[in-house]
Amino acid sequence: MKFITVFILSLIFWLLITFKITLPNIIVGSVAAFICAALFSRYYFHDVHKFLQPRRYLWFIVYFFIFLRECIKANLDVAYRVLHPAMPIRPGIVKVKTTLKSDFAKTLLANSITMTPGTITVDIINDNLYIHWIYIRSEDPEVYTGMITGVFEKYIKRIVE
Repeated sequence: MKFITVFILSLIFWLLITFKITLPNIIVGSVAAFICAALFSRYYFHDVHKFLQPRRYLWFIVYFFIFLRECIKANLDVAYRVLHPAMPIRPGIVKVKTTLKSDFAKTLLANSITMTPGTITVDIINDNLYIHWIYIRSEDPEVYTGMITGVFEKYIKRIVE
């Protein structure tokens, strides 16, 4: 099952990259997808059936727009801090506890945080993410955890777990 899933996803990815549906392109894409599946299917996720559930893709689309909104808000916030004459920053590293269980979900959360301007995930240790934040708004761990991960975490749970 893993082999077939990796093959199909690789072929879809090939067709999306080349954006041509011709017989030679499909043949070359199939050969490339077969080689990828032969080499990498053993490293693929254990619960492959999760990737075949359409509701996860719908939640991913919702997550994409939520991420886009948060990214725009963070860009405006960083631009304000850069352009403000007093440059109001209060940088620091905060420890954020996540309820996500899988390594993939934690990585997706860490990457989402890092791609949002003003924050960078420094490390992931067990269920804790260490995040450098350009402006620490609260000293209370529950408050800043909600500010940093609250929006992303609930959607990532619906997509991955």
